[in-house]
Amino acid sequence: MATSHSKYRSLDMPSDLPEALPEPATTDLRLETVMGALAEPLRLTIIRKLMLESEAYDHPCGWFGFDRPKSSLTHHFKALREAGLIRQRQYGLERRSRLRTDDLNARFPGLLELVAHWEPPSLKKKRG
Repeated sequence: MATSHSKYRSLDMPSDLPEALPEPATTDLRLETVMGALAEPLRLTIIRKLMLESEAYDHPCGWFGFDRPKSSLTHHFKALREAGLIRQRQYGLERRSRLRTDDLNARFPGLLELVAHWEPPSLKKKRG
C-alpha cells in the first residue's frame, strides 16, 4: 500500500505553545506498544478523529464528544500519550491533544493509512 500521507501531515505550530507533557522520543516508539494502545476501540476512534477531523493544533477532551466519565477519558488519553501516538499540552486545568503524525509516519509507514480506513463499530451498525 504505497499511498501518500500528505493529507495527514501536521500543521505549522504556533510558537507560544506550552511545553508538551512527557512522551517517548520518535526512535523509542515500539510497534507492540502502539498496537496495544490501538487495540482499544475508543482509543482507535480518538486517533482516527484527530487524523481526519482535526483542523486546529490541539483539542480538549470535550471536542471529541464522548459520553464517558472524565476519569475514563483521562486514562485513555494517557495510554495514547505514553504509547507515543499523541502529544498533550497543559493549558491551565485542561489538557489538549494532537496526533504525532510526522513521528508515526516516519516510524511506522502505512499505519495511519490503515487507521484512516477503519470504521468504528457504531458506524458499521448504522450502515448494516
